[in-house]
Amino acid sequence: MFGENRVQEAKSKWPVLTASYPQSKLHLIGPLQSNKAAEAVKLFDVIHTVDRPKLATVLAAEIKKQNRLLELFIQVNTGEESQKGGVAPGEADAFIRFCTGDLALPVTGLMCLPPIDEEPAMHFALLAKIARRNNLFRLSMGMSTDLEKAIEFGATHVRVGSAIFGERTRPGN
Repeated sequence: MFGENRVQEAKSKWPVLTASYPQSKLHLIGPLQSNKAAEAVKLFDVIHTVDRPKLATVLAAEIKKQNRLLELFIQVNTGEESQKGGVAPGEADAFIRFCTGDLALPVTGLMCLPPIDEEPAMHFALLAKIARRNNLFRLSMGMSTDLEKAIEFGATHVRVGSAIFGERTRPGN
């Protein structure tokens, strides 16, 4: 399993790699704009960042149009941070019902990115509680710095890119 943050980066390198390694699975772990949903459905096996009704609706149409079987995670903004995507914890149950019921999306789990300046345990516990309440069994939470804590709270997917590849350089640096 490999994670990519950006659709454009995946588009430039993954078609060749997946042709050579067909057993590999590609996960979109970064934010997804609605206008890139068609490309994302074509490229990725799993999308971790379903976070708003418009995106969910576009994904449902694209999945049907492309006849693709994907796995989706709903992003919950456990810290309710304005700069991050994700549905608020208090709205998560209704959004999950909308996605799985109204849109018949293949939602299998939840994802969160806790605030960087807070202890992640309470965010992981909250996400696990929402998942149990909605019979979702996959949790995408934890990164290189807090993966042990995430696993304690039931993470099935952790993002460890910086532990493997080092810190990502930002454009212009």
